[in-house]
Amino acid sequence: MLMATINSSIVLIALPDIFRGIHINPLEPGNTSYLLWMMMGFLVVTAVLVVGFGRLGDMFGRVRMYNLGFAVFAISSVLLAVTWMDGTSAALWLIGWRVIQGIGGAFLMANSSAILTDAFPVSQRGLALGINGVAAIAGSFLGLVIGGLLGPVDWRLVFLVSVPFGVFGTIWAYLKLHDTSERHRAKMDWWGNITFAVGLIAVLVGITYGIQPYGGHTMGWTSPFVLSCLIGGVIVLLIFGFIETRVANPLFNLGLFKIRAFSFGNAANLLASLGRGGLQFILIIWLQGIWLPQHGYSFEQTPLWAGIYMLPMTIGFLVAAPVSGVITDRLGGRALATAGMLATAVSFLLLEILPVNFSYWAFAVILLVNGLGMGLFASPNRADIMNSLPANSRGAGAGMTATFQNSAMVLSIGFFFSLMIAGLSSHLPGALTQGLTAHGVPAASAGEVAHLPPVGVLFAAFLGYNPIQQLLGPVLGHLPADQASFLTGRSFFPNLISGPFSDGLTAAFWFAIIVCVVAAVCSWLVGKPRLAAGGAPRESVGAELASEAGELVDQMPVPVRAPGRPGEISGHLRTPAGSGVSDAVITVTGADGMQIGRARADSSGAYALDGISSGTYTLIVTAPGFQPAAASVTVNGLGAMHDFVILGGGVVAGTVRRSGGEPVAGTTVLATDPGGQVVGQTSTAHDGKFLLSGLPAGEVTITANVDNHRPHAVTVLAGAADPAEVELLVEAVGVLHGTVTGPDGRPLAGATVTISDSLGRPVATALTGAGGQYELRDLEPGEYTVVTSLYEPGVRQVDLSTGEPADVDVELATGVRADAAS
Repeated sequence: MLMATINSSIVLIALPDIFRGIHINPLEPGNTSYLLWMMMGFLVVTAVLVVGFGRLGDMFGRVRMYNLGFAVFAISSVLLAVTWMDGTSAALWLIGWRVIQGIGGAFLMANSSAILTDAFPVSQRGLALGINGVAAIAGSFLGLVIGGLLGPVDWRLVFLVSVPFGVFGTIWAYLKLHDTSERHRAKMDWWGNITFAVGLIAVLVGITYGIQPYGGHTMGWTSPFVLSCLIGGVIVLLIFGFIETRVANPLFNLGLFKIRAFSFGNAANLLASLGRGGLQFILIIWLQGIWLPQHGYSFEQTPLWAGIYMLPMTIGFLVAAPVSGVITDRLGGRALATAGMLATAVSFLLLEILPVNFSYWAFAVILLVNGLGMGLFASPNRADIMNSLPANSRGAGAGMTATFQNSAMVLSIGFFFSLMIAGLSSHLPGALTQGLTAHGVPAASAGEVAHLPPVGVLFAAFLGYNPIQQLLGPVLGHLPADQASFLTGRSFFPNLISGPFSDGLTAAFWFAIIVCVVAAVCSWLVGKPRLAAGGAPRESVGAELASEAGELVDQMPVPVRAPGRPGEISGHLRTPAGSGVSDAVITVTGADGMQIGRARADSSGAYALDGISSGTYTLIVTAPGFQPAAASVTVNGLGAMHDFVILGGGVVAGTVRRSGGEPVAGTTVLATDPGGQVVGQTSTAHDGKFLLSGLPAGEVTITANVDNHRPHAVTVLAGAADPAEVELLVEAVGVLHGTVTGPDGRPLAGATVTISDSLGRPVATALTGAGGQYELRDLEPGEYTVVTSLYEPGVRQVDLSTGEPADVDVELATGVRADAAS
């Protein structure tokens, strides 16, 4: 993860050295697209592919997909480093292999968290995933420093540095990593994947080219190509949304947006990513183009020092993120996420107030506040989103969140650059004309330079080039030596651009302030912390991070245990639904295959073996009705713990329908064994169909429970051959409620409400509560008579034939009046 995220940012700082190395000027109008794709190609690819690759890991094995990602990453890094061409062909070669490197990175990002979740017991999982999360966060900032250090030495080192890690990781992962995850042999949503990829790529490409000049315009938003990409991409994404409502295993479960916390949490996350995504680029331009040259750094030195001077932001994030995660587990995340976004908005406001030629310590404190704010927001926001989801939807929901965040990074770059260019275009031409002519540049040449697109000036500052030297070119040779030296020195351009650049900064920072404040509002609207939908317990930090890339991870509560005693191997055996597996036999064998020990799991699925000396052993688990399982365990001075998820060979497929025949979508279907333990759980698709796999062989009871319907249960024989087929018919039941008021119009407590069927037989009776309310449930469909008594009885007919809830409010008075709505 560290390697993948370092490579997402290492190129940003090293771009000047890369383009000098392949002898191409990225500031020439025909070459700006190479510059943009070198910066954004990796980001676009990972944003598009991470969800699909996570699903492939679920279906075909996470370790297998992870190994493939390592191999792709290593090979592409080698081919990037051995570039032998120059000019345009070299640029295209680098962009192509950079995109392929992004494919390898997407495989790594999509499966690493889930592999750690599979490998570590619950008591150790938080630490493992915390290290992985810190690596991911730190990598994006460390890449700036590493790129600045290696680029000036040799630009090939920027890519070559990944090769030994990639080669070692590929071999090590192949030899050592063992897949312990449960397979989900679902049908791949190919049309969903294709339309999602095409639509998102089109939108991101349109934004990428929208910040380039077109015709006589400073930006390309009116370009037919850009408009076609943006409009066409949106249309294809709408088609994608329609497809996702019609397939059994959608890439995106759009029904999750009905959950308030999920919708507002993702809105906050998207807005926060928009606010901070382009900040890195703006600050690099500010430091490299203005502040560092003004403080004695040559243009060639500025890329490295820009990365170093931005470290306070990284420190703030790394301090606040874990602390906010711990507080969230105890108190909930709503207030922290809101406060984090407000703090981030305040930091943007302080950056807006800060003069262009600032004191570094003030700048560092503001960056620290910005990092703290983003860190306070990140963990609570993720927890609120994940805790709002049903257990069997956490993988899909987390994948959607990751996609929104990754896509927002690219969108943010486009927005920030557009706002900067718009701000520069109003004052930069005049400032350039006046400044150049004042130092001897002919008016014609000064006017020609002044009317070049502002994006060229931005890119020159971003790349650490000497902008005036690039813009004037041969004209410098015709100027007096002292004037030419002054124009290309460290003070002229930074002082000249400070005013126009401040206008651009104002527009960019106010955009960031607005989206962060709206993100804070969305964070507050997430609501109070509650149990996940379906009554599932709140998810641990480990489980929510495991779902990072869209894996179908089912996290069930398992008792947290202290480390084992010296010489002891212990753990739990459970089904994918979280139930303990009893009567299983655990056999321990040594490297020579000889049996070292043997134990039987208790009724909760716990097992323990004592007297095991230090070394590496193989654990073999066998249980009646379940598939055997094995794992390699190393015993050290603290003993060892290993939990197993035991899969059965039974499969049950079926459909849930209402008594009228229409399918029921999105309802929970449970499988229980003869002892009443839950051994499987899933939800029905849009057509009411469901599939339960990994069940223990033998009799299982399949139950569907739909609101306002009677549950229906069927016992079937789940074998290892063809899936057992069942059809569950749920019958609607009537619900009657209302309020009874007395002659004075006040709610009447203690009134008797009795209902009788069409034959006059009493069916149910209830007494009104303190507020006059009553409720009668589980009524058969049909017509009923409602009789209310305390003063003069009130009588009313009500039809519950549809099985839907009905309201009957009764006012008891002289000449009784009854009002009903059903």
